[in-house]
Amino acid sequence: MKFAFRWTPAVAAVVVYLIVRLVGVLVLAWFGTLHDVPLGTALTQWDGEWMLNIAEFGYDGVPESATDAQGLHTDTTAYAFFPGYPLTVGAIATLPFVTPFGAALAVNVVVGAFAAVAVARLGTICAQRMRSGASERTARNAGNLLVVLFAAAPMGVVLSMTYTEALFCALAAWALVGILDERWLIAGLSALAVGLVRPTGIAVVLVVMLAATLARRNGTRAWIAGILAPLGYVTYMCVVWAKTGSPSGWFRIQTHGWGTRFDGGEATVQFLYESLTGALDAVSILSALLVIATLALLVWSFVDRLPWPVLMYGVLVTASVLLSSGLMPSRPRLLLPAFVLLIPIALRLARASRMAAISIAVGICLLSAWFGAYMLTVFDFAI
Repeated sequence: MKFAFRWTPAVAAVVVYLIVRLVGVLVLAWFGTLHDVPLGTALTQWDGEWMLNIAEFGYDGVPESATDAQGLHTDTTAYAFFPGYPLTVGAIATLPFVTPFGAALAVNVVVGAFAAVAVARLGTICAQRMRSGASERTARNAGNLLVVLFAAAPMGVVLSMTYTEALFCALAAWALVGILDERWLIAGLSALAVGLVRPTGIAVVLVVMLAATLARRNGTRAWIAGILAPLGYVTYMCVVWAKTGSPSGWFRIQTHGWGTRFDGGEATVQFLYESLTGALDAVSILSALLVIATLALLVWSFVDRLPWPVLMYGVLVTASVLLSSGLMPSRPRLLLPAFVLLIPIALRLARASRMAAISIAVGICLLSAWFGAYMLTVFDFAI
């Protein structure tokens, strides 16, 4: 019996994603040798260490050496991090000969592949439904190019780190695909799960709930999706409420430990002004330019009439990042889940000549690899 390999769109998306991420990791390893930063250390820095500690010791057993941005450790500090990723890693690490670090990397490879399939599908659907609708072939190429842009985002390196971005983006993308394809159980279950991964999951939850409410077909399944969507997020908020004794417990942990709070964009505006008028370091200037580029992509997505659930998700993610205070150089990483705003670029590249599209994609991939490696081996502060 002969095995016939089929080069399907899903396989193409996974291969493209893995190649881009492999290039990023190889460049990171090279930078690590230049700056005496072991690859394992680079892939587990800052929040990555928290994820591994929670995976190995549980929330109440995290070593006191793990501290917040203020250098403090309390019995509730670990609860700033949502449980979806670290508990998944911890469960896999219970297998024989599997370490938390190995489990974390394995999880990211697998969920990254699932993310690639969903991102490609999402890009294909959107390309066909946008203002200047694309042919089937062009739309499919746009989907694959969106995978490249997603994997090679400025801080795409975190997709290969012990961080939550790969899992979050996979679930967010599948939730959006579920909405656009009217596969409501996929949308609802993805939203439920993503609400356990990151606080930004509330963006997915709100989009699914609104889309389910407005659905004209598959009424029962849509309503089930709308009911399922908030359960993960609400459940974790209640867990932290029980732990802290306050319904706003999680937000207090974030504010006291990491200085993150809603400020209407005041900190972002101040950062942009100071960076573009007087900053001497490359990271501040590049981070400021990336914030401005994100806002430009948001406007472009409006003009191109991105399907409203996808656009709403992009708006909510961008707003949650830019309207809050906190460590500003982390903005390129935090904006990674807003990858849907790259769809207009993917569509234009799909309409360009093959040589032009490939050349630009390769250039973006190398720039992303450099930026991620620089941030993890040269930059002295958290991402």
